[in-house]
Amino acid sequence: MFDLNALANSPTPGLMVISRFRVGAEQVAEFAANSRKAIAVLASCSGFIEAFVGQSTDEPDLLTITSRWQHVGAYRRALSTFEVKVSVIPFLSLAIDESSAYEVVHHRTEHSVIDSASGLAADAGSIGLGHAAGPVIPSVPS
Repeated sequence: MFDLNALANSPTPGLMVISRFRVGAEQVAEFAANSRKAIAVLASCSGFIEAFVGQSTDEPDLLTITSRWQHVGAYRRALSTFEVKVSVIPFLSLAIDESSAYEVVHHRTEHSVIDSASGLAADAGSIGLGHAAGPVIPSVPS
């Protein structure tokens, strides 16, 4: 596995969330309305940067909602708000079941380049729900 932390020279510049949906032609109008409502609710949350809806140029029934956040904590706090739990999560649960949140580890604009360290814990692949963390967690070999 490639160690993205080796590229780091600055704090993490954010988090992006990409949710993919299969939407039949008869559901496009409903999806468009629901996605705009979901984005409006997310946009009211602290740490929200931007969001957009995209459609695949190769598969017309494949659509995405992509949002950017200041950091993973902002996104997680947004998901825990009452309004998001009630009006956004039921809609997002219709997405294809796959990983959707990604830390930005390389960011380039016209004026800058930022390489960032991942905030993923060294034991993230071996510690999960139901596992207790110890006082000393050795680094995961790369």
